[in-house]
Amino acid sequence: MNFIVKNIIRFIILILLQVTIFNNIQLSGFINPYLYVLFILLLPFETPPWLLLVLSFFMGLSIDVFSNTIGIHASACVFMGFLRPYILNYISVRDNYECNIEQGLYVYGFSWFFKYALILILAHHSFLFIVEVFSFNNFGDTLIRIILSSIFTLILVITSQFVISKK
Repeated sequence: MNFIVKNIIRFIILILLQVTIFNNIQLSGFINPYLYVLFILLLPFETPPWLLLVLSFFMGLSIDVFSNTIGIHASACVFMGFLRPYILNYISVRDNYECNIEQGLYVYGFSWFFKYALILILAHHSFLFIVEVFSFNNFGDTLIRIILSSIFTLILVITSQFVISKK
């Protein structure tokens, strides 16, 4: 199956999972899992930056439409898509990245994928929750939401990699 079809299927499945299951999970008001960020994490490394931003926008916009939020997820996804090339450059492996391979947990190893996902998920969640609150009142509560939601989302992302990856 080629990369385009695979990513379209991944896009649709992640939106359906997010709006039907994960949007209904709120543990103590502090943990909100956002598995849809996996789409941006797993896009091919050679995706042009303009296309990465467009795809990130449409992923976030799709979640906004179903969640009845006004652009919060779209802006957080665009921020994540904007940071992704810089983070990839920052944590690059020795000989750069190979083109036309399916990236993920098993390709570059657990520690690389963990760092990559952790940084981008923290950036996404920080942007999302700070824009959602749009105030520094109760910053402690917002910080707790960022940390707990990021940890829970990271666990879901890594678990999904173990379940779905072919190895």
